Amino acid sequence: MFSRYKKAGDAGKAPRPGAKPALKAVDDTPMTAPVENAASTSLRRPAQAAAARVVPQDKERKRKERLAEIKIDLHKSLLDNLNLGALDTATETDLRAEISSIASEALEERNIVLNREDRITLNQELYDEVRGLGPLEPLLKDDTVNDILVNGPHQVFVERAGKLTLTDTAFKDEKHLLRIIDKIVSAVGRRVDESNPYVDARLQDGSRFNAMVGPIAVDGSLVSIRKFKKDKLGIDDLVRFGAFSEEMAAYLQAAVACRLNVIVSGGTGSGKTTTLNALSSFIDNAERILTIEDTAELQLQQVHVGRMESRPPNVEGKGEVSPRDCLKNALRMRPDRIIVGETRGEEVIDMLQAMNTGHDGSMTTIHANNPRDGISRLENMIMMAGMEMPLKAVRSQIASAVNLLVQASRLQDGSRRMTSITEITGMEGDVISMQEIFRFQRVGLTPENKIIGHFTGTGVRSNFSERFRLWGYDLPPSIYEPIAAE
Repeated sequence: MFSRYKKAGDAGKAPRPGAKPALKAVDDTPMTAPVENAASTSLRRPAQAAAARVVPQDKERKRKERLAEIKIDLHKSLLDNLNLGALDTATETDLRAEISSIASEALEERNIVLNREDRITLNQELYDEVRGLGPLEPLLKDDTVNDILVNGPHQVFVERAGKLTLTDTAFKDEKHLLRIIDKIVSAVGRRVDESNPYVDARLQDGSRFNAMVGPIAVDGSLVSIRKFKKDKLGIDDLVRFGAFSEEMAAYLQAAVACRLNVIVSGGTGSGKTTTLNALSSFIDNAERILTIEDTAELQLQQVHVGRMESRPPNVEGKGEVSPRDCLKNALRMRPDRIIVGETRGEEVIDMLQAMNTGHDGSMTTIHANNPRDGISRLENMIMMAGMEMPLKAVRSQIASAVNLLVQASRLQDGSRRMTSITEITGMEGDVISMQEIFRFQRVGLTPENKIIGHFTGTGVRSNFSERFRLWGYDLPPSIYEPIAAE
């Protein structure tokens, strides 16, 4: 046995688990059939049934419950027997072998017999408890899962292909969930408890993590994990997936290469960061790029990239490094372009000034439902930052700094589309003038609630056509022509 992973001396043996409580009988008396409504010609659609909870078959459910009880008991034995100080230097092979050995001894002492499949499952779950994040570990390894959303210990949702589904993953109880949360946040030097009931963190693979615990979270701790994609989606991938058209891709390539200032707007989960990543692929390899993010997600492929990440205050309320602090320092680092992961506060002032003072081609994202709302949000952020400026001066600053607004949207069927590309052409009186170049035209809905539509030009020629031509991107006028629905 790998004795260096065991504590010195005889460890106290865990008591034999008691008998399981008897299960309550389920009342399966059939319900009376509802009386059919005479008004069968109602225009309303039939109400959708509530999403069914994922419940395994009775035999499978009992097997999982039994394994869960055994796992909790054996995990206590592992904590008693393993030398936790030596785990940092242990190889995966050695640790798995040691866990399997300790588990076999514990099962033998408790007269518990498991088949080979259950034993492999148990050993894997014990390894995940020791080295990983317990029940969340299989979901983190599943490449089809984009988001993991935990509503208390017994309800775990995942998002696949834009749709939320309930899984049969569960924690033993609230203490088990809190232990996993504490394991995540302590790894990045933070803490979460009743005095500080919420936390933002980043997993080792770069995934975004947010948690709220009691007393703020009423029905159990809330956890959301936005998984970090290892494979960066390029423009060709997004065109193939139907996020936008080939004509829009050619226009965006010209816009980014010709150093237009671009803002990607959209709602939560609409694909703003993915779009920003894809647009960055058009930046020349010889340019110096500085990125500023709350959580480092951008995956730029250029050679000359400097990455910065803001930092929240510590437990004593000190040590904060805000995005504005990073942006101020970035301006002194001779960047050709500055890319801000998300603009949500007073850093908007420095971002607009950078776009106006020689850092053409800078990009950022904001939360907004449409391009016009995006401009209004920029105005609001400037006002909330305490700038004593007339509204016309604020709008003039925005109109001269921002050239292009790209709207990303998550539609009702879960698909993500670039629904609008809009140029800012200047000021008309006190109003910022804008013109839409491309849009996603919705046509209808299939019986399966899939959206039918197509991308089309609006017939308006780009205001930057001459600039594109001078930079060597002479786009044909035909890309701006409207496309009729088939």
